Amino acid sequence: MRSFKLLACALSLAFVTAAAAQQATQKSWPTKDGWVTLANFKFGTGETLPELKLHYLTLGEPHRNAAGHVDNAVLLLHGTGGDAKSLLNPVFSDVLFVPGGILDIQKYFIILPDEIGHGQSSKPSDGMHAHFPAYDYDDMVRADRMMLDEMKVDHLRLILGTSMGCMQGFVWGETYPDFMDALAPFACLPVEIAGRNRMMRYMAIQDIKLDPAYQGGEYKSEPQDGLRGANEMLLVMGSAPLVMQKAAPTRAKAEEYVDKYLARTMAATDANNMIFYLNASRNYNPEPKLGEIKAPVLWINSADDYINPPELGIAEQEVKKIQHGRFILLPISDQTRGHGTHTAAAVWKDYLAEFMRETEPK
Repeated sequence: MRSFKLLACALSLAFVTAAAAQQATQKSWPTKDGWVTLANFKFGTGETLPELKLHYLTLGEPHRNAAGHVDNAVLLLHGTGGDAKSLLNPVFSDVLFVPGGILDIQKYFIILPDEIGHGQSSKPSDGMHAHFPAYDYDDMVRADRMMLDEMKVDHLRLILGTSMGCMQGFVWGETYPDFMDALAPFACLPVEIAGRNRMMRYMAIQDIKLDPAYQGGEYKSEPQDGLRGANEMLLVMGSAPLVMQKAAPTRAKAEEYVDKYLARTMAATDANNMIFYLNASRNYNPEPKLGEIKAPVLWINSADDYINPPELGIAEQEVKKIQHGRFILLPISDQTRGHGTHTAAAVWKDYLAEFMRETEPK
């Protein structure tokens, strides 16, 4: 597969803002590649894959305490359409991973997985196309836990997830409540994907499926009309008005921006992969079990997030159900980037630094 590489803010769901179109990696991090193969992995649908291959990157080295348990592992979860490299973006990594940084790689063992359907992990475009198992977030979290078991990582200091990774963070907290010291879900809501959010995802999926060139997923070349419509929908979903107005202050610049965005994303997107990762959220709904999360939770959204708009009032109600939860809504500013604010670490790093101090194991 031609992997979908996110730029700048590593915007989940392939949402690229104006800033994202202009950013490039500034630092080469000393990552190590890792692979795990899970035999006969059974999905929630009942489907089984003889070999589920999971790829991940790591930074730093694991440390074990006196009892022999890993005590410095941090799991970083990317967004939909991203991969393990998404959070190596300089607006994230250059702020957090540096010496003395909040997630200094000399202190922490950073784990960045390619989730199922993404990057170099098993995905529809590897050969099964539309017959690939219909994975969901529960499958992804369970696979990550099995991956960690293979890596001999028996505890996590922190799980930080962006967008899809944010939602997976809530699933992690409910499914494995004793496995982590702290949870930092950024840019999501812990309720069923419904309303405008599901409508937009559904329209993007249908754009592809209803293109005659899709051929039930057995296309010989990408269904261009369907992919164009889907990518246009994702551009709108990830948009931030202030950012886009600055990047495209004239009609000509606005049209040029769209043309360049489409050229870039159309060349990097596989139709089956997109359908599967957009639909992976279909069963997500942690709301009934939020009270079962034991770990402290730092949950941050931004006020200009078109996907998770604050006017819904959902976050303020749901955070009350989390035993040790704190919700922060970042006001719109020159620093916020809509949904992509989840990767702009300079905006929220002080909150994370305080959170890490508060949750330091005694």
